[in-house]
Amino acid sequence: MSEPAGPTGQPALIAVVGATALGKSDLAVELALAGAASGSGAEVVNADSMQVYSGMDIGTAKLTEPERRGVPHHVLDVWPVTKTATLAEYQRLALAAIEEIRARGNLPIMVGGSGMYVHAVVDKWDIPGTDPEVRSGLDAELVRVGPEVLHQRLAELDPAAGIAILPTNGRRIVRALEVVAMRGSFSAQLPSFAPNPDVRLIGLRAPRPVLDERIQQRVDRMWQQGLEDEVRGLERAGLREGRTASRALGYAQVLSALAGECSEDEAREETVRATRRFARRQESWFGRDPRIEWQDA
Repeated sequence: MSEPAGPTGQPALIAVVGATALGKSDLAVELALAGAASGSGAEVVNADSMQVYSGMDIGTAKLTEPERRGVPHHVLDVWPVTKTATLAEYQRLALAAIEEIRARGNLPIMVGGSGMYVHAVVDKWDIPGTDPEVRSGLDAELVRVGPEVLHQRLAELDPAAGIAILPTNGRRIVRALEVVAMRGSFSAQLPSFAPNPDVRLIGLRAPRPVLDERIQQRVDRMWQQGLEDEVRGLERAGLREGRTASRALGYAQVLSALAGECSEDEAREETVRATRRFARRQESWFGRDPRIEWQDA
């Protein structure tokens, strides 16, 4: 980070990470309030790739204003659902927010389960730009041949990237191939887990059965709170055309139900299954980072 840890050992940044549904957002607020009680102000910076979208509240479990308990939150509700997200733009927004928080003499607490967003900030990745012509060709090829074929090509061009990226993750495969075309390698963008005394990484985890049950409860709560109505409203705002937002867990499934491609019950069940798969990937991603101090959720 831009400023080193002080003589008391306080880091320049705290990051709260881990799988979905484990209470990371609540913990970040508690940490901020504990700091305030001891005379040290703190503010929260979002690192959830879908909470950056305005109006995507229920399905992302975004804290309400009362739940934030007066703690300032940043990089929330900054994009319309029609905007395609980029890691570089998120990194710019998050680093700017962190710099402003520290300029006020406060401690930034980053919170979220989007691994690449966290590492882009913590490790200050040098993120390459985009090549619209290359990207558009790869996107078209992804639709035509599927992710597995493109993943095989990536594994041949950059073996480390092929190992790190799942063969089913078409979006990341396309991005990796785009970077390879521009720079010759994507593996330089992968986490190095280099020691960083200015950052304290706190991870939440729970036994698999507990995590699975929490995910079931979260999805049930989303439906009870009116996720379907939220998606209908966002659909009128262009959600279905949003390349990033339309793929969000819960939102993609409800959009399918609204299009008549499945029933409401099937959408709900698939949201639970997809969220559990996503949580496994989060556990795998963060589990590789030896810098994380793990706590029982």
